[in-house]
Amino acid sequence: MKKIYTIFALSAASVAFSQIQKVEPAFWWKGMKNPELQILVYGKDIAQNEIELSDGIQIKDIKKVENPNYVFVTVNTNEINVPKFKINLKKGKKNISSYTYELKQRAPGSADRESFTSKDVMYLIMPDRFANGDEKNDSIPGLIEKADRSLPNGRHGGDLRGIINNLDYIQNLGATSVWLTPVNEDNEKVYSYHGYAQTDLYKIDGRYGTNEEYRELSQKLNKRNMKLVMDYVTNHWGVSHWIIKDLPSKDWIHWFDEGENGFYRSNYKTTTQFDTNASEIDKKYALDGWFDTTMPDVNQKNPLVLKYLTQNAIWWIEYAELGGLRVDTYPYNDKEGMAKWAKAITDEYPKFNIVGETWLNTAGQISAWQKDSKTGEAAGYNSNLPSVMDFMLYGDMPKAIKEKESWDTGMVKLYNVFTSDFLYPDINNLLVFFENHDTERWNEIFNADPKAYKMALTLISTVRGIPQIYYGSEVGMRGDKAKGGDADIRRDFPGGWKSDTQNAFNPSLQTPEQKEFYQFSQKLLNWRKGKEVIHTGKTKNYVPQDGLFVYFRYDAKDNVMVVINNNEKDQILDLKRFAESLNGVIKGKDVISGKEFSMENSLTVPAKTPMIIEF
Repeated sequence: MKKIYTIFALSAASVAFSQIQKVEPAFWWKGMKNPELQILVYGKDIAQNEIELSDGIQIKDIKKVENPNYVFVTVNTNEINVPKFKINLKKGKKNISSYTYELKQRAPGSADRESFTSKDVMYLIMPDRFANGDEKNDSIPGLIEKADRSLPNGRHGGDLRGIINNLDYIQNLGATSVWLTPVNEDNEKVYSYHGYAQTDLYKIDGRYGTNEEYRELSQKLNKRNMKLVMDYVTNHWGVSHWIIKDLPSKDWIHWFDEGENGFYRSNYKTTTQFDTNASEIDKKYALDGWFDTTMPDVNQKNPLVLKYLTQNAIWWIEYAELGGLRVDTYPYNDKEGMAKWAKAITDEYPKFNIVGETWLNTAGQISAWQKDSKTGEAAGYNSNLPSVMDFMLYGDMPKAIKEKESWDTGMVKLYNVFTSDFLYPDINNLLVFFENHDTERWNEIFNADPKAYKMALTLISTVRGIPQIYYGSEVGMRGDKAKGGDADIRRDFPGGWKSDTQNAFNPSLQTPEQKEFYQFSQKLLNWRKGKEVIHTGKTKNYVPQDGLFVYFRYDAKDNVMVVINNNEKDQILDLKRFAESLNGVIKGKDVISGKEFSMENSLTVPAKTPMIIEF
């Protein structure tokens, strides 16, 4: 162990010996369903001393690890009848350090909080690139990377205050939940704006704001009947995380002796998780290998690690009044550990939704990660994860619109995606999207063609699941990942900085091009809010013909027809084929154009146009 502590030695020259330096979680709540609380107590050589709690409180368990700077104290909060108590560090009879621990009262109804569902539209924001609401926090003492908008991969200064200042814009657009890429502290030297190499899981990065501002954002969203979704990272931390720099034990992370500083890159083949014929070495490198050199791979098989991650997620849900979690790189984690993690959270919050980033290519592979999946069951596994991301739909959407029509190309690609819906145990709890912060911008793929955008947005807004849109696409934002890398698909939103010459946040100041994208998005997404048939109704698909895809969403009260014409020319649709879904209706009205049509014989569908017809 000498080797690892030498490499990841936390500078503690100024820290007094045997003092409580850090406690995590810093406080907790009474009345949780699981009353067991694991408290990490940290300080130089702290394990060489005794720990005692005040007020006669009994310690259920104390765990000491290889590194004497850590002690893990477990208590039963049901047995603690005082709001505050002291954690005392003792040497013999002498008390040498104390920490006052608080057990707060939970907010009324906390356990029954609502979460995001298929009623929602999720708006994905990369905070550093959205809006700079507080220029004073652009650069912070103690945080290495400073703001510099001239650097594509640098910090640009967007923050929580900028998001708070633009909540009217987000709400008026029609979004009902907001997913932020990680905003916890990421104190790496460079390329820290993305937030996925976190260095403190209990602290908001000062360049975004404070813990209090994060909670303020959530509360202000809740008052609007909107929800804040936290981007949670269980698979890896930043190499500069204070725990990584002074590891409790070597098995806190996946350490490769043959690699420099324990690093060995993942082979990224997470299909090995369910491949019954996979070699052990391939599985090991997929799951234990690091995502990148600055992102040590966290070991969820270690019970102390798993408890730390579980409590941290619950702490943020309770503290910040969150409405959901999105979990990064889900299949890279230990799947048994993550099943326990997801169950612990949903046991505490029965209505709470968690969506995992399941970046795989087929419905069989993706569906295995959803709770109660038959494909997962066939592999002897239940993830307990409520929601997954429909990467199959994402992957086939641009192909469907770009390809020439044939037996197996073009719009039939979309139909084929939905023929696998039987694999998902909860089909309405899929996140559907055509881009995100890691992918090519849709408007780049289609050269900012509003027609292609309108077809894509119509599709994800009317099929089963929860539509997710990426900031800026609703005003036509582009970005070429192939040429400019990640920075180009994460451009600054126009108008988010005082020096910007154009402000797309204000609809009256949008360019004509921006208006076309925005007005379509606003009309469609706000219409969707009140359509229960779209949220939870059944689907009837009609096999695409001649570049037209038709499907119906229906329930006992309502019926909606969606038509997407991917042809370069207008098409006449013979309505006799859809008699079983039309049920004899004679008139319909297009939601987008407002035009009324006869539905008795045929329908003319304009070129490269979607239609949503209500009866």
